[in-house]
Amino acid sequence: MGGTEHLSVRREGATLILTLNRPEARNALSLPMLVGLYDGWVAADEDDGVRSVVLTGAGGAFCAGMDLKALAGGQMVGEEYRDRLKADPDLHWKAMLRHHRPRKPVLAAVEGACVAGGTEILQGTDIRVAGESATFGLFEVKRGLFPIGGSTVRLQRQIPRTHALEMLLTGRPYTAAEAAAVGLIGHVVPDGTALEKALAIAERINACGPLAVEAVKASVYETADMTEADGLAAELERGWPVFDTADAKEGARAFAEKRPPVYRRA
Repeated sequence: MGGTEHLSVRREGATLILTLNRPEARNALSLPMLVGLYDGWVAADEDDGVRSVVLTGAGGAFCAGMDLKALAGGQMVGEEYRDRLKADPDLHWKAMLRHHRPRKPVLAAVEGACVAGGTEILQGTDIRVAGESATFGLFEVKRGLFPIGGSTVRLQRQIPRTHALEMLLTGRPYTAAEAAAVGLIGHVVPDGTALEKALAIAERINACGPLAVEAVKASVYETADMTEADGLAAELERGWPVFDTADAKEGARAFAEKRPPVYRRA
């Protein structure tokens, strides 16, 4: 099913689960992890049987961001993957969801540290669940670095600007409760249950018409920066064809017959 030594892939029903798997380093980013992530996003989009993706981390952490120890030593883990980066110099940004948006819904299941690059990847996901002891934050300024994974652009569009600037300029950690209060995450659950909650939400999504789900997600993002008039016009263009699909007709029949619908992406 793919994956690398630092990125595990498994399937649960119609949900593809991508697990950042470098627990000894709190799942700090590595070349094998980035390659595995990008391949996972592509695999999900190309497989019609996959209707949602859950991103999580192994060992009680989500992602601690860039591997600063390796950076300081000038040696990143997984040098054998350099050819992939040479072939696609944008691969790492696509992996981190900076330059790539999967067409399937992406849910984040966060436990433990989700900081620096972890918080940057988080901003590329659609629905976010966190254990109550999870920690968030953009620590780059404390290290003399810049959060170049998209945070100076995205964060202010996802949470109020005053909170975005405080997070970006202080480099302080945020609790899950604080992250939820400003709208960075949607659910806070008991520790150890974030994946369970994310999978439950994914199952609800999977039960819906896949063509409708993908069109709705696309419309939300593509109209985000439009005027209301332009956005409404774009919504009609994106949404009206959905009504002429076999899935839409199946949804109507199933409702009338009081049974679960069987969607076939047609």
